[in-house]
Amino acid sequence: MQRVYDFLKKSGVYYLATLDGGRPVQRPFGTVDMFEGKLYIQTGKRKAVARQMKADPHISISAMCGGKWIRISAEAVLDERIEPQESMLAAYPDLRAMYAPGDGNTEVYYLKNAVAEINSFGAEPEIIRF
Repeated sequence: MQRVYDFLKKSGVYYLATLDGGRPVQRPFGTVDMFEGKLYIQTGKRKAVARQMKADPHISISAMCGGKWIRISAEAVLDERIEPQESMLAAYPDLRAMYAPGDGNTEVYYLKNAVAEINSFGAEPEIIRF
């Protein structure tokens, strides 16, 4: 999981795909955090992506960095505790202008049953499960 976290941090921007009524929807994201041995992402409760992950928690993430790309499939699990929200916002202090732990809008999700595949041209894929 550390390898996946490092890849996403280094890429800076990754693309998160959800389903909206059976239709795929993808958008850029930039938050990723490790807390209590789990990989977390963050969004706002009022956003469509939060509603989509609650309706169908199956997500896909993709990113490119240094001539390699990663694809992750996982279930997004909402963690309503304050501690992972605090950890995420400590990692991304600029977000404090829009979010605060326990504000009723900040939501953090950890990835469950995740399978990550790191690829590059001419090399065997690296598969990571967590």
